[in-house]
Amino acid sequence: MEKKNQSNRLTTQHKASKGVIGIFGDEAKLHDMTVGKISHFVIEQLETDYPKLSFRYRKEIKKEEINAALQKIDPEFGQTLFVANSGIIPDGGIIEVKDDQGNWRVLLVSEAKRQGKDIENIREGTLVGKNNDQDLMAAGNAIERSHKNIAEIANFMLAESHFPYVLFLESSNFMTETISVKRPDGRIVTLEYNSGMLNRLDRLTAANYGMPINTNLCKNKFVKHGDQMIMLQAASIYTQGDGGHWKAKDVFEIMLEIAKTSLKVLGCDIFNQLTQN
Repeated sequence: MEKKNQSNRLTTQHKASKGVIGIFGDEAKLHDMTVGKISHFVIEQLETDYPKLSFRYRKEIKKEEINAALQKIDPEFGQTLFVANSGIIPDGGIIEVKDDQGNWRVLLVSEAKRQGKDIENIREGTLVGKNNDQDLMAAGNAIERSHKNIAEIANFMLAESHFPYVLFLESSNFMTETISVKRPDGRIVTLEYNSGMLNRLDRLTAANYGMPINTNLCKNKFVKHGDQMIMLQAASIYTQGDGGHWKAKDVFEIMLEIAKTSLKVLGCDIFNQLTQN
């Protein structure tokens, strides 16, 4: 009953605001509403904007599916599988559309990662480190686990001309500008964005070939090397420059933009559905 009431409330808000985006308050932050929930709102908006298309959401892609997709490209690919039920579970899940041939095609894969509590600790006056005498904590390496999911989705989509993987980063380990934060005692602490102790962005830009962050890179890039063309699949990496928190509304808009870019790339494969009476 509670879920039904919540659904009715969201529908009412949706109608009143004339769009899914009205559900998000101006102050709603990403850590208050997961990318998984936002993905469902993205599907709702896609169904409104493209009523002739069929969309679905799923949480996981099995390793055996990835291998099967690779084998279609080359029988030497996708031969190794040690754990039968292994797979990947992106934070925001996977959104897909059914093409004219009845196949499900990926439109959006999303993840969100937070790393670094330096800003919060300074504002609260909390000292860190082995002896609790430091303002800043050396950044960890947990974020590098994202590379696995990015690589597996790239394998799964190797036959596609788009790569709709978006990664949202927030907190002090992903700053792009230097900021100053005041402690309760009035002392100012400066966080340098280019500090090797704090910044972990360079450990992720390997997933987008060092191309600009905060940019929609969904459409694959083709580059010429000698007499060959090489297709590059680049993750779209978004971060808050000042180490702050993403607004849910902004995340929704970016995710929707990337999903719609995927639809444009797939245009000829969903043409019949879009033009039918």
